[in-house]
Amino acid sequence: MYESDKIMFEIYRDKNYNKKFRVVYYTELNEHNKHVEINRAMAGDSYFDGFIKDYKKNEAKKIIDDIIKQLNEGNFIEKTIIKEKLKDYTP
Repeated sequence: MYESDKIMFEIYRDKNYNKKFRVVYYTELNEHNKHVEINRAMAGDSYFDGFIKDYKKNEAKKIIDDIIKQLNEGNFIEKTIIKEKLKDYTP
């Protein structure tokens, strides 16, 4: 697998605005939004990070979106559970 075949992401909790969980896909950022998104993530509390396979990214993003939804509803999800949910989508 080449470096370009995977997407780096981070789930973090926003400290400044509404304290909601968010995700940033670092390797999909462009010049227009990278500084804002990286600064926002760096200012938050990191919860989980890793890589997903580019060719399975749509399925993986749906799982990540569901995880974020659950976290924002107040459900605690252990990092081992997140790893397990994403195991088929990680390089």
